[in-house]
Amino acid sequence: MGMTITEKILAKAAGRDCVKPGENIWVNANTLMTHDVCGPGTIGVFKREFGEQAKVWDKEGVVIIPDHYIFTKDGKCHRNVDTLRDFVNEQGLPYFYDPANNSYSGVCHVTLPEKGHCRPGEVLFGTDSHTCTHGALGMFSTGIGNTDAGFVMGTGKLLIKVPETLRFVVNGELAKGVTAKDIILRIIGDLGVDGATYCAMEFTGTTIEALSVEERMTICNMAIEAGGKNGIIAPDTKTIEYVRARSSKPFDCLFSDADANYDAVYEYDAATLVPVVALPYSPDNMENVCDVTDFKIDRSYIGSCTGGKLTDFVMAAELLKGKKVVVDTFIVPSTVEVANALNDVKLEGKSLAEIFVEAGCIEPSEPSCAACLGGPVDTFGRCNKEEVCVSTTNRNFPGRMGSKKSQTILASPYTAAASATTGHLTDPRDLLK
Repeated sequence: MGMTITEKILAKAAGRDCVKPGENIWVNANTLMTHDVCGPGTIGVFKREFGEQAKVWDKEGVVIIPDHYIFTKDGKCHRNVDTLRDFVNEQGLPYFYDPANNSYSGVCHVTLPEKGHCRPGEVLFGTDSHTCTHGALGMFSTGIGNTDAGFVMGTGKLLIKVPETLRFVVNGELAKGVTAKDIILRIIGDLGVDGATYCAMEFTGTTIEALSVEERMTICNMAIEAGGKNGIIAPDTKTIEYVRARSSKPFDCLFSDADANYDAVYEYDAATLVPVVALPYSPDNMENVCDVTDFKIDRSYIGSCTGGKLTDFVMAAELLKGKKVVVDTFIVPSTVEVANALNDVKLEGKSLAEIFVEAGCIEPSEPSCAACLGGPVDTFGRCNKEEVCVSTTNRNFPGRMGSKKSQTILASPYTAAASATTGHLTDPRDLLK
């Protein structure tokens, strides 16, 4: 019996010829990522277990990316970043994206691939549940807790159980206005938030192959919302070109065998997929947008690791060009690179930033996670009242974007932009015709 791509990567990382689902194995990590929310806790575990003078297992393997609560006056948030900075200086770590200087980048899940830290066939652990994003580049990438991260920081290893694999095959051409976000929201809606618990979610098919690397990242990012251990897409020419443009390190592309065993296989016809949303308060509370157009909104939020990439803003600008928004519309680039691109990339002679401002959006913010995880009261875009927000983010639990009285509706950039022009949930296909 053959192996899936996830099993092959884990077998390689464990120094074994093969592994099977359910086995507990020690795997060697290529990269450990942590940020300002979990980094101090991870460092505390590392020092407690290995000693105040201990050194990390591999300076090149530890990547520290402050991104969550950066542009705030909150002293506790700044203290977290100070803790990271002190540790980086003690250890002499080369990969620290410091908010205090020009090395600052922004959201970790977009920074990691942008800066060349993601390569096919490797293993990446991160102290953030959406670390599964990077499976889009043909690697095993998953979120872990501070205790596990502290252990990896000291040893470069982690004991994990090999997950079963669920295979999602999507074939055909997507209609205009239907995106990767709609694909993954549909899958989560069908499975439920626990339907893929501790499973590898492998995405394949002609529809997936046609997606850009950034759109593939959106799909893998939200595997965790179905309970998945990791999301993964086999590498192809697009993947290799993307990685080689950002990293000179060697890598191995691995692929599922034709006779690999899957716990279940789900097939989708792209022609049947339509724009969808996840209504409050769960990512699996999925509805077709065309069926809930009477749902009024107070604001629109386009940003985050899931919806703040350049591809996402191109979609939003395409819809907003020549139109006006009727609710507060927040534009939050995920990284500095994306923020710069808003001014450089043009549609019909106008930059994306100009299109957003002329449409009446609030001027683009500085790049960070911002309101996706709520944050201090001065966080850009934070929901403070009984507001209903249509958002390109990835989670819509009570209080996720600020006030526990607010409501978050998950949507694609097209849908978030379309709804901003009407004040209620709107099928973007109606405005893209």
